[in-house]
Amino acid sequence: MKHIIAVLCLALAFTSCEGDQGVPGEDGLDGIDGEVAPAFEIEVDFNASNNYEITQTYGFTIVPSDVVLVYMSWETVDGTEIWRLVPQTQFFDDGGVLTYNYDFTDEDFRIFLDATFDLDTLGDEWTQNQYFRVVVVPADYINGVDVENYDDIIKATDVESFETF
Repeated sequence: MKHIIAVLCLALAFTSCEGDQGVPGEDGLDGIDGEVAPAFEIEVDFNASNNYEITQTYGFTIVPSDVVLVYMSWETVDGTEIWRLVPQTQFFDDGGVLTYNYDFTDEDFRIFLDATFDLDTLGDEWTQNQYFRVVVVPADYINGVDVENYDDIIKATDVESFETF
């Protein structure tokens, strides 16, 4: 009898148990080369001929619930680049106000300048060789993350490197 119980226990131990399959979950989103959040860096020259704006497609598919964040290279301090979330506003001594801003759809994004004065009077330091990082964040990753903090967004989305356009 002990041998029969031991054999039954062994047979039970080597038999896998399976229950109901449960409710099927949602399909995952198609990734871009395995990245959770596509991100890239662009250099922009704003001028009268491009109406002080650029519009660019992503080159990949994003879903309508994704959030696009744009950061601007604002300054370098002790060799460390400081990135700020756009929009960014600069107030001038003469009362003029300049704003770097953006908007986006699920097909493209636009970065543009807006000012309380004629943009043709801006110096090159405000219009030429301006660097921006565009980060596409799935909506599920944005909850509870301080989007003002560039480093927090990069950590939350596992972005490791930037492609330059």
